[in-house]
Amino acid sequence: MTQIDMLPPLREVLAAHDLEPRKALGQNFLLDLNLTAKIARQAAPLDETTVVEIGPGPGGLTRALLAEGARRVIAIEKDTRCLPALQEIADAYPGRLDILSGDALAIDIAQQASGRFKLVANLPYNVGTQILLNLVTTALWPPQWDSLTLMFQREVAHRIVARAGDDHYGRLGVLCGWRTEAEILFDVPPQAFTPPPKVTSSVVRLIPRPAPAQASLATLEVVTANAFGQRRKMLRQSLKALGGEALLQAAGIDPQRRAETLSVAEFVTLANLVDQRRTANSKEG
Repeated sequence: MTQIDMLPPLREVLAAHDLEPRKALGQNFLLDLNLTAKIARQAAPLDETTVVEIGPGPGGLTRALLAEGARRVIAIEKDTRCLPALQEIADAYPGRLDILSGDALAIDIAQQASGRFKLVANLPYNVGTQILLNLVTTALWPPQWDSLTLMFQREVAHRIVARAGDDHYGRLGVLCGWRTEAEILFDVPPQAFTPPPKVTSSVVRLIPRPAPAQASLATLEVVTANAFGQRRKMLRQSLKALGGEALLQAAGIDPQRRAETLSVAEFVTLANLVDQRRTANSKEG
């Protein structure tokens, strides 16, 4: 295994700090420093860059990000048991690692970064999708982040990059496809983790689109929630509460189609028509 710094191997770190992964926290520690270095390189260049990492655990990816040259790493860790191990990394890289103890879902990440940043993380399985949605649906767009390089369960990764007609296509694929360019970079086998999860993981990179098609985020979320909430039904039925057949005909969409056949552009068209109809109705009222 490649030595990326002068710190001890991660298995020794776990033993020294009595760090057993906790299922309740969705923890699966990635101990292969070759793999953590590979993930860090996908976010390059890191020179003069602030990197936010969520759920660093014992710090394998944290070390790789610093070794790859990140100017500053902000590590957000909920599990206080991991803080002493992270502090050892901070001591080895003076002035470059800030450790935040807390829940990433409750922390204003952009405020903590106080400028442009990249987010790189092996996200805990139990909160990964929600963290991604929070980043992709931020009110400020283009966002403060330059890229997201994140690890998910492979099934979730396929949902993120899915397009119309794909088996995994759904609300997540529409929102990510609308605002970002997303791609799966590579898979990580279960045996790379401690403990090994029951599924393969995938590293995904998302780059924000500077000018996605104009639409109300809130309305697009409503349209996709309705459409995919009853995905086996024709759109004229699943979107009945939003205008049903009349709405679809106005958009030039066959009412007999199903949600998984609609492109991101078609969902944007529907969201804009819903807003136009609401505005017209409010003026009439």
